[in-house]
Amino acid sequence: MPGVEHRIYRVTPSGHPARLLQITDTHLGERPGTPLLGVDTDRSLRAVLEQSLAAHTGLDALLATGDLADHGSLPAYRRLREYLDPTGVPHFWLPGNHDDRALMASVDPAGELMVNDLRLGRWQVILLDSQVPGEIGGQLGEAQLDLLRRALEAGGREDLHALICLHHHPVPIGCDWLDQQQVSDADALFALLAGFPLARALLWGHVHQPLDRDYRRLRLLATPSTCVQFAPGSPNFQADTLPPGYRWLHLYDDGRLETAVERVHGVHFSVDLQQKGYL
Repeated sequence: MPGVEHRIYRVTPSGHPARLLQITDTHLGERPGTPLLGVDTDRSLRAVLEQSLAAHTGLDALLATGDLADHGSLPAYRRLREYLDPTGVPHFWLPGNHDDRALMASVDPAGELMVNDLRLGRWQVILLDSQVPGEIGGQLGEAQLDLLRRALEAGGREDLHALICLHHHPVPIGCDWLDQQQVSDADALFALLAGFPLARALLWGHVHQPLDRDYRRLRLLATPSTCVQFAPGSPNFQADTLPPGYRWLHLYDDGRLETAVERVHGVHFSVDLQQKGYL
């Protein structure tokens, strides 16, 4: 299996700690204003960006962790750049199961949006591709796991703490229907990470709900969608009434990580709770 190029991009933090923002599962349609379960995903993303950028200044990077377009359309990726480029914050993308990896890359002629090893001071943020083309569930596979190993080895030589990002969840979250879609080779992922003590946390999207727990000395973090939310603990597909959200992260030189989820307030979004899926 061919290897994946290890692509490093360095950002000098504006201060200490390094400050990140994560958005995920934007589900932009081919046309502006396309609804998802009744929610205008362009409008909800704009609301998330307006609130998050006002509340969190001095950001060093923004992570967009998959399902950026609802059906992998080129106009959606172009529009996402139109929303994010003017913020002045370096932003980095990885694909989810709804995305078209090639079309994502086509709006990135400089090759900077989809790097896989972001260096921020004493940290490296490793962005892994868990997409399996044509499938809903996730898998890393030998090539991505090998990339992770090489990136961690390189970061270890610089004594860097590591935050590992992907789209799909590597552990069950308690929703039966979603847990059928988790990373199928998560055991291999955790076995690899056990050999790298500077690996501090895993961060993902896909599940449209927050999670923050400790597991095998790692911090496990999931983040709400910028549009529709999923009801926690549901055995079958069920949307939730909670508003769109995002996550901020502070990365300290000593390996500490502070983070929290925040949700949009003051803007009303009406979700169709009767629909039982949107694929």
